Amino acid sequence: MVLIAGARFTMGSARREAGRRSNETERIVVLQRPYYLSRFQVTNREFREFRAEHLSGIFKDESLDLDRQPAVRVGWQDAAAFCNWLSKRDGLPAAYLQRGDRLELVNPVNTGYRLPSEAEWEFAARFDGSQATRKYPWGSDLPVPARAGNWGDASAIYLTPVTISGYQDGHRVTAPVGSYPANPLGLHDLGGNVLEWTTDRYSIYVVGPDHVSTDPVGPRAGDNYVIRGAGWLTGKIPELRVASRESGNAARPDLGFRIARYTE
Repeated sequence: MVLIAGARFTMGSARREAGRRSNETERIVVLQRPYYLSRFQVTNREFREFRAEHLSGIFKDESLDLDRQPAVRVGWQDAAAFCNWLSKRDGLPAAYLQRGDRLELVNPVNTGYRLPSEAEWEFAARFDGSQATRKYPWGSDLPVPARAGNWGDASAIYLTPVTISGYQDGHRVTAPVGSYPANPLGLHDLGGNVLEWTTDRYSIYVVGPDHVSTDPVGPRAGDNYVIRGAGWLTGKIPELRVASRESGNAARPDLGFRIARYTE
């Protein structure tokens, strides 16, 4: 895991940013508590240590189920349950508590394994080596450079109706984690390969660009969770932007997760 500490950055997107959607509210975030973020997305092999019967399955005759491919078709609740299992194995407190038929993030957040907050995810994806200003996972310029990541490239034309013109990443579906160069923090596939669950419930924030929040973890109620990044089915350039965000609570073939935890 990679240690990330002491961050202040602008989250979301400016109104003038091409491709911007209304749910990308621009605001200032301070990440005061140091945290760890896993280098790789959780793989099928790792997830099957927790749940032996898990199958990521196939997509139009292409396997998503190899050991080093990221675990997909995992709902938010299952990802949170994996985090609790991992915390118990490593002698850490559970970051999620059972409330009725669902797991909920503890308040205050402890040092157990959990999904990263939306803010933690975005800072790590934006970081360019000195500040968090990247527009895309590879930088701020187009076209998409060679070996930048795994998205809907030309070879995926029979899998998805929209692909990135002229781009080839070498994989029609999910790639083994770590197949592409790491970002400046040493993190792989952040913004590519599969989209990722965060621990935050989904909300559209109604604040100004000067609003400051510290270590935010989203609202305490709601049925949907924030999904960040892009994946092997993503072929639209605006959806490759780091600021792009979705919501949901159900499993998908292009959606996985990575883990995080506070250091103290």
